[in-house]
Amino acid sequence: PSTEDVERALDGDVGLVVLSLVHYRSAAIADLSAITDAAHAVGALVLWDLSHAAGAIPVELESSGVDLAVGCTYKYLNAGPGAPAFLYVRTELQERLRPPIQGWIAARDVFAMAPEWERAPGILGFAAGTPPVLGLVAVDEGVSLVEEAGLEAIRSKGIALTDYAVALHDAWLAPLGTALGSPRDAERRGSHVAIRHPDAERLMAALAEREVIVDFRRPDVLRLGLSPLTTSFGEVREAIVRLRDLLMTG
Repeated sequence: PSTEDVERALDGDVGLVVLSLVHYRSAAIADLSAITDAAHAVGALVLWDLSHAAGAIPVELESSGVDLAVGCTYKYLNAGPGAPAFLYVRTELQERLRPPIQGWIAARDVFAMAPEWERAPGILGFAAGTPPVLGLVAVDEGVSLVEEAGLEAIRSKGIALTDYAVALHDAWLAPLGTALGSPRDAERRGSHVAIRHPDAERLMAALAEREVIVDFRRPDVLRLGLSPLTTSFGEVREAIVRLRDLLMTG
């Protein structure tokens, strides 16, 4: 949603605003700072979902005064299937808020086995369970790759990849009945591209048979996830070519 859409929905009855920074379907980027400020102006907290943002675009949580954030690590943080999620809680809120799930590892003394659960101080008190060790190793390696490459370079390539996909879409796919479902302004677009077509679900299956893995979002979106660290321009071109061939042959 736009900042104006959020502002119209806000009033003194709103306690928490929950939004995705990068929209999962369209890749549209919300204005994190402006929306956070608007929520705070009516006394609400903000929780941002960073699943399609972390590792793909710069995210300034602390300087924007963000209260809470969550996200996954298996997308642009490269940790793969089964990798654990993450939680951000602004420091001054960590002792005020109470997690609804009392995880064993979040106890003040995990080996006391006391009849009463006492929460650990700080962010550790929000842990919901025992983290999977192999998943954490994958996160450590994935985040290290992001750090080594640098988020500025990753974002630059992400813009170039999605710009290329949009250009190929306009030249080859739009004449065959598709429509772009993502913002054309690269500064407002994350690192995936949405292509709309009435037969999107069938096209997804047909592309998989041709070794092009995309996903489908109802009602009519093919979503191409272009991870800058692992996706080449040649792969983007080949995917669009194979989609074009499918559309041309019906």
